[in-house]
Amino acid sequence: MTSQVSSTTEQADEPVVGEQRKPAGAKDVRRLDRVIIRFAGDSGDGMQLTGDRFTSETASFGNDLSTLPNFPAEIRAPAGTLPGVSSFQLHFADHDILTPGDAPNVLVAMNPAALKANVSDLPRGAEVIVNTDEFTKRAMQKVGYGTSPLEDGSLDGYSVHPVPLTTLTVEALKEFELSRKEAERSKNMFALGLLSWMYHRPTEGTEKFLTTKFAKKPAIAAANIAAFRAGWNFGETTEDFAVSYEVAPAQSAFPAGTYRNISGNLALSYGLIAASRQADLPLYLGSYPITPASDILHELSKHKNFGVRTFQAEDEIAGIGAALGAAFGGSLAVTTTSGPGVALKSETIGLAVSLELPLLVVDIQRGGPSTGLPTKTEQADLLQAMYGRNGEAPVPVVAPRTPADCFEAAIEAARIALTYRTPVFLLSDGYLANGSEPWRIPETDGLPDLRVRFAQGPNHTLDDGTEVFWPYKRDPGTLARPWAIPGTPGLEHRIGGIEKQDGTGNISYDPANHDFMVRTRQAKIDGIDVPDIEVDDPDGASALVLGWGSTYGPITAAVRRLRTAGESIAQAHLRHLNPFPSNLGAVLKGYDKVVIPEMNLGQLATLIRAKYLVDAHSYNQVNGMPFKAEQLATALKEAIDD
Repeated sequence: MTSQVSSTTEQADEPVVGEQRKPAGAKDVRRLDRVIIRFAGDSGDGMQLTGDRFTSETASFGNDLSTLPNFPAEIRAPAGTLPGVSSFQLHFADHDILTPGDAPNVLVAMNPAALKANVSDLPRGAEVIVNTDEFTKRAMQKVGYGTSPLEDGSLDGYSVHPVPLTTLTVEALKEFELSRKEAERSKNMFALGLLSWMYHRPTEGTEKFLTTKFAKKPAIAAANIAAFRAGWNFGETTEDFAVSYEVAPAQSAFPAGTYRNISGNLALSYGLIAASRQADLPLYLGSYPITPASDILHELSKHKNFGVRTFQAEDEIAGIGAALGAAFGGSLAVTTTSGPGVALKSETIGLAVSLELPLLVVDIQRGGPSTGLPTKTEQADLLQAMYGRNGEAPVPVVAPRTPADCFEAAIEAARIALTYRTPVFLLSDGYLANGSEPWRIPETDGLPDLRVRFAQGPNHTLDDGTEVFWPYKRDPGTLARPWAIPGTPGLEHRIGGIEKQDGTGNISYDPANHDFMVRTRQAKIDGIDVPDIEVDDPDGASALVLGWGSTYGPITAAVRRLRTAGESIAQAHLRHLNPFPSNLGAVLKGYDKVVIPEMNLGQLATLIRAKYLVDAHSYNQVNGMPFKAEQLATALKEAIDD
């Protein structure tokens, strides 16, 4: 029996339904090519945990997947309110996919607020599983429902499944010595069990996870497992769910290898550890917790066995100061933050430029300005990374394009920092940081050799024949200065933020020397060796869509849709934003139209227009959410036809 599957274009919001089978005595089973599920409830309902567990089981099953967690900034937002809704969207398929999906085919709404906040995103015919226990008059009035949406016909366009999740959970746990409030907390596991039955997800991993998570509270572990099994059994026995669904593993989407599900922050953390091992240097993280970067600090603190040292500082300035000191001492030094923290770190980044020491500045971008939208995504720190320091202080900028790509981007940022003795910005964002996808675990033999040679002795001979150490005598190929570890005999030298004399590193106020040093530091950044940008242009298009960072998935999905519809369009995506690839100018001039979608008001477009005098067109969004593929496809089509 074969299933009907779609191509890999992510064309439609509706999954393609394959053949239907019904074993004797069992419910109908339908095969789909892909599904988009969204779990939604109060921020205390465990929606992120529920989505994460469903994702883990889906990854172990072998589907391709992409996720979009979305939650309030408050630790516990007001219960039952629209601002307090937390959601987790998962798109999984039997083929290669690129985004978390535009519109969910299934919504699990734990209360009226979750329904109201998300129902407008649903396509007609979508399945809606509603926790009817929470649809009290008071709860509905809190979010503006004058009448019950379960009874007034407003949901007639959807396939609604009213389920008393809370009551069923409490009933399933009555044998446990739990209060009603304690039992109700397991309703997310009941929902997870029900969805696991609906989509034939494995269960062993979740039960093992719950046993481990609550190892010190075995009664709580047993209760959650019981709720999970009760949800599965409810799906199996109730008449309301007459059909379950299968989504086959995405065997053709992945090259051979060992895979795991990984989030962007976790991949970035592993990339930093791998870079330190490949450089044979200890990894030092000086950081202050800030959303959405804190998970990197949490993860790296677990890996002292790999020579990782983590320092949670009292503020952003102390964090980067400690990291720069570690770089001076010979470590692969990192500081992690988001946009507001970059503002505080800017003076020390300028000091790192002056000292010419390797330092990774990881900026997990979020909505701004100021505190802005701590848990929402944006890519509006590009100009801050480029120019957000006093004086001429050029810094390389690298940006990953998917959650898994954060691993490679971290290694690339480390390569540049170590080779050229410079701070490097690594620009991720909340969408990549919290989102996840399958990641092929690389062979260590395939990772680059990042080992460096520290200065060991004199490197310059004076006119009188005396051999001395000049801390600013440069490598002619990279213009990098020597890296001299404190305590090495004979390599004593002056450090600080005042301008250095070329070669000797002594304090210098000479105008000609300052001009030379400024231009040399710029030339060092301009001369960084980065790969040429690759262009995907199968049929000689006249229009090019250029992106950077996390827009890769939506742009690629939109381009696939347009090509399937017969349109001709080229695509290119930047990893290196400073310096740009050397062939970028020639690529841009080869197209009549260049469109640059960004989650800002046109920052890359500004740089492109200024440097290459290309009439690049911006398409911008700053609503805290990633682009939708259909939205981009429409915008690109209009740009092509204009």
